Amino acid sequence: MIVLELTHTRLLTDNYKESFLFYRDVLGFEVSWGDENSLYGQFRVGTVSLGLFERKQMAEAAGTRFSPDDPHIDRTALIFKVKSVEDKYNELKEKVMFVTKPVAQAAWGIKVAHFRDPDGALIEIYENL
Repeated sequence: MIVLELTHTRLLTDNYKESFLFYRDVLGFEVSWGDENSLYGQFRVGTVSLGLFERKQMAEAAGTRFSPDDPHIDRTALIFKVKSVEDKYNELKEKVMFVTKPVAQAAWGIKVAHFRDPDGALIEIYENL
């Protein structure tokens, strides 16, 4: 069995810049990646990481229809690092309904696949390229 390592929780936002500035300037979280214009940012909060991503782009990455007025569009995602996305996908594909097959996202330097838990929460597995 391939281990899933929870690396961070990702908040999905329609107000990326304002949210980024809130976590950085108001709460004082240390930025470990991105800035207020990058549409993806990550903060170190003690021993945990908190990701922040524009909701529209996450919907596109997960192959989900996006409408800013739809209250059922994802607001969070759990992000797990795996040794091999292909291997974990093959291990789980008979047990979960994947919404995306493994795909390299070269611009981000990762390979990802997405699926949902029984209540619909979005889960991403990734490996570094």
